[in-house]
Amino acid sequence: MTDSDDAPTRKPSSRGPWAVAAAAVLVALGLLLWLVAAPGDDDTSDVPTAASADAGFARDMAVHHQQAVEMSFIIRDRTDNEDVRRLAYDIAQTQANQRGMLLGWLDLWGLPKTSSDYMTWMKGGGHMGHEPKDGSLMPGMATNTELDELRQADGKRAEILYLQLLTDHHMGGVTMARACAQQCEVPQERQLAQGMVEAQQSEMKLMADMLKDRGSAPR
Repeated sequence: MTDSDDAPTRKPSSRGPWAVAAAAVLVALGLLLWLVAAPGDDDTSDVPTAASADAGFARDMAVHHQQAVEMSFIIRDRTDNEDVRRLAYDIAQTQANQRGMLLGWLDLWGLPKTSSDYMTWMKGGGHMGHEPKDGSLMPGMATNTELDELRQADGKRAEILYLQLLTDHHMGGVTMARACAQQCEVPQERQLAQGMVEAQQSEMKLMADMLKDRGSAPR
């Protein structure tokens, strides 16, 4: 589907290539099985505990990623700009894929997928200088008020707000992923976390340029 399929006054349909983001979890599970099938000679005695950095990062980042996917689907319907929609599609697809991997690991480890104690897995019990905002669960996450504002915005205003919210979101995600890269014990999870750091830093640079083009900047 292309935007030209709709009348000029209508927002793009929810169908089309965006469905790949939802299907990405299925691809992730196939990759997950390959990753876990080749960890070395370790046995089930090496499965992380529920209080480990490995499990904590998997639980918390799955929640963190879900909001990025949600915001990306919101902006899809609030702008016709191809560059913003392309970025949002890439973020939704990538983070839905990674979220599937994280939840799949928790399944294989036989550990809970949810916890009320966010971020306690990070050494020192803090957020390493990036505190969550009032009303948000973790560093970088948008509040419900901000999500409602994004849902109500249109055009350039929606684009700017999305790029600013996602920049904040990526900053918090990079903080968490760096902590896992240092603290997690499962090699595949450390590798995934380091990949998140590099990819999200690159996306933040792109978003800063896109904000500058719109006469704005990260918050």
